[in-house]
Amino acid sequence: MSVDGWNTVLVLGGIRSGKSEFAESLVTDAPVVRYLATAPEGDPEDTEWATRLAAHRARRPGSWTTEETTEDPRRLADVLASAEPNETLLVDDLGGWVTVLLDPAHQPANDVATIDELADAIRTCSARVVLVSPEVGLSLVPTTPLGRAFTDALGAANRAVADACDAVALVVAGQPVWLKPATSTTIPAAPTNATEPASLGSATTPATASSATTLATAGSATTLAAAGSTSGPAARGSLADAEPVPEVKLPDVLTHAPPVVPTQEPGNPWAAPTMALPMVATGLVIQPGMELPMPDEFAGPQAVDRLATLDVPGAGLGVLDRVVGFAAATQGTPTPRAWGSVRVLLLHGDHAGGASAGTVAGESARRAAQARAGKGALARLAAESGASLQVVDTPTAAPMEDQPALSLDQVESALRYGWRLAEQAADAGVQLLVLGACGAGTEAAAAAVLAATAGAEPPAVLGRVITDAGEIDDAAWMIRCAAVRDALHRTHRSSRGAKDILAELGGGDVAVATGVLLGATARRVPVLLDGPVGVAAGMVSRDLAGQARHWCLLADHGGHPSVRLAADVLGLTPLLDLRMDLGEGANALVALPLLRSVLALSVALPVHPSLGGGETDPAADEPQPTGPRHAGPDVAEPDFAEPDFAEPEPDGPGPASTGADEQPASGWRAG
Repeated sequence: MSVDGWNTVLVLGGIRSGKSEFAESLVTDAPVVRYLATAPEGDPEDTEWATRLAAHRARRPGSWTTEETTEDPRRLADVLASAEPNETLLVDDLGGWVTVLLDPAHQPANDVATIDELADAIRTCSARVVLVSPEVGLSLVPTTPLGRAFTDALGAANRAVADACDAVALVVAGQPVWLKPATSTTIPAAPTNATEPASLGSATTPATASSATTLATAGSATTLAAAGSTSGPAARGSLADAEPVPEVKLPDVLTHAPPVVPTQEPGNPWAAPTMALPMVATGLVIQPGMELPMPDEFAGPQAVDRLATLDVPGAGLGVLDRVVGFAAATQGTPTPRAWGSVRVLLLHGDHAGGASAGTVAGESARRAAQARAGKGALARLAAESGASLQVVDTPTAAPMEDQPALSLDQVESALRYGWRLAEQAADAGVQLLVLGACGAGTEAAAAAVLAATAGAEPPAVLGRVITDAGEIDDAAWMIRCAAVRDALHRTHRSSRGAKDILAELGGGDVAVATGVLLGATARRVPVLLDGPVGVAAGMVSRDLAGQARHWCLLADHGGHPSVRLAADVLGLTPLLDLRMDLGEGANALVALPLLRSVLALSVALPVHPSLGGGETDPAADEPQPTGPRHAGPDVAEPDFAEPDFAEPEPDGPGPASTGADEQPASGWRAG
């Protein structure tokens, strides 16, 4: 601890506020200062930016040394951790560091863990450290997805670093104001709020907390002690006081055609260990800041690089090489296999009030019954793909313009229910989950969630309402917009925590879908998204576990403006642009055979001979005839007779019975 009461200081301020000059004044008494520059050089033609950098360099005394940390966002934490007690470090600034952190060249990566690593390095640093960072909390919400991602990440970093530092100052118009003053005798701990939801990074993780997750078995359940994933003493209290959660029966899994399951082999990546279900003896605990696994950050790039060596004509797989990279990262191998066992989760839950304007009463229930009977577009597409189907009934959401869509207890139960659905699929050997939905009002609910999480304007993300006759219903669209507007006005003073958004705006289907994404992430099962409910769940899941989005793949935006916006925020690029409108989940199932073919091809093709690969065709070295047809007298005409294909023997149950007495139960109730 320094003699004047601080060892680490965070200096916040707006643009041209004088924050850098004030930070430099704090270290003028140091004989030698290590200046850590985090900002990238930028565009060489951007003279204004170059002038700013030159002004910063000109102010530094000749005795200071400058180090660049722009190549790797983790380097800053390494420098702080290795600093000596007699050193003084000036970091300017965290805005440049976040820019490097969000650079696509460093993705996929666990941004939450990287921010936590920086905060831990500051807490344990023995040197004197001054950090400069832009304050973005006073500005308007950016209008672009990239701008919102930057402000979200920088705001989370500022919170984490402010909690780790001994003192925090805010500079406004050149005048510093101490927000967290230090004393010469003791440094008080920052006050924590147990009810404040964690954002991108936990701002209250103690220095002794481990980022790993400790699992302990308790009967048939599992106990999760997620150190560093809570915020405040109340959240770190005993979980044994939780109310008992009654067991809810999961709906039956329907198999309308026998799925094709690949043979398991020793060393198969599908057998990789997964994270156990985080439960206590009284039920599943889902809370902000959970530490869930990330895909393999090395296998994906290795798989894409391997594609360039394959013996293929032309330029290769084009944009579909992203499928290979995603599958490699989620399977943990540079040679990913095609998904064999696939399960479709069709979420059925209506939204009352203006959100469902323009829909026919009872239509969603009819669609769900169709799917259970193996009829309808989604069930038939699932059967064609050899995927099993599970119809999940979720609670009907109340009119969000008048009252919360769900109670907080219902949200908790829905999240646990979705997690259990994902766990059930993982235990059954499912290698890919497909999220679908068929409720009334789902588009409006998703638009409300996007408005609350990303600052979207409801009219910009609400698609046109199309009637069964194929006509555009503008009156219904305006009613939906008004419902979302009134709901946002009603909740404008409410917390924007993940569970609060689900309770006020999201409803049962979005809550269950969020639980599915979290559970699938914990069990390392990738999820194929396709529609408003899935991407809305992806937006909410960021505050509960930022790793979840890296396990998601977006097949198609389906023409939904809400899906386009959420995809930009989540960093998901749609693979296709089919513009089909057969219900949420249908585009994903249409794309599934293509994605499987790409993965199968990437594994089966050999390396090009010029790169050391062997020839697979013995006749490749023989001279081949050129020109039109050169069939000599000894060359037999090819036989184009259609071969006989034997029907495969079914290895599972046949189509589900449509009889009322044999209808599978799929009821859902709040715990």
